[in-house]
Amino acid sequence: MIEPRPSPRRVLLAGASGTIGSAVARQLAAEGHAMTALPRAALADPAALAAVMAEARPEVVISCIASRSGAPKDAEAVDYRANRALLEAAKVAGAGQFILLSAICVQKPLLAFQHAKLRFEAELAASGIGYTIIRPTAFFKSLSGQVKRVKAGKPFLIFGDGNLTRCKPISDDDLARFMAGCIDNPETRGKVLPIGGPGPAISLREQGELLFDVAGKPAHFKSVSPKLFTYAERVLGLGAGLSDWFAEKAEYARIARYYATESMLVRDPGTGQYSAELTPEFGHDTLRDHYARLLAED
Repeated sequence: MIEPRPSPRRVLLAGASGTIGSAVARQLAAEGHAMTALPRAALADPAALAAVMAEARPEVVISCIASRSGAPKDAEAVDYRANRALLEAAKVAGAGQFILLSAICVQKPLLAFQHAKLRFEAELAASGIGYTIIRPTAFFKSLSGQVKRVKAGKPFLIFGDGNLTRCKPISDDDLARFMAGCIDNPETRGKVLPIGGPGPAISLREQGELLFDVAGKPAHFKSVSPKLFTYAERVLGLGAGLSDWFAEKAEYARIARYYATESMLVRDPGTGQYSAELTPEFGHDTLRDHYARLLAED
């Protein structure tokens, strides 16, 4: 379904310094688009944002920005307000298309950043501009946090039995190709597109088994109960009304519990269950090859 469009466009990219944004920037350059990277600071400065827009004259705007922490104030500032400012500036500049990098987890919104993303998604859909909302599953980077542990001979940490959640992880480059392929693509316009990498869906335990196999080490695991995050949230929540510090830490505990217990797959609207079969696949990069590259690094 996703194929690069033949006509180069003037594209303004927000979030080009991030992991996904930098991959999108490389892909846009490879396809011959005239890209302008929007400085993050300009999103909080209307005059600077207007000046960049006036110079870039974008036909397409792509947003890869996201709150770094997921804390309520950060989510409101970035996932909602910064994207909203970008949308308004895009409309004033006469851009014909807005491509948004969102997240598949917003389909079951329990966290502040998810609600902020959904608020902006709704405003984008109602804005009148041509839009595409992309909701990827897990990134390779988010599944790479235990590579150093395994390399050092430590156990792979799992939640429960390690089979509570599943995902179809997608590489930065494959996601970038998918996003760039939405430019001028009538098949993606006006749509919300969940997307994963090449399957099958993989559990946390299977991620560990794969990582140990690539490392040539016997698999060994240490189980952590997700209830620990629930207890932490309750304790920290006692002070949330008195201190931003406690409120943020309570939200971090909620985020940790969410990712420990919720799959990053499409939810079946009929059953409410996560479905590997309903989660589209794209690309060719594999998690095995990604792990091999990381393990080979000094």
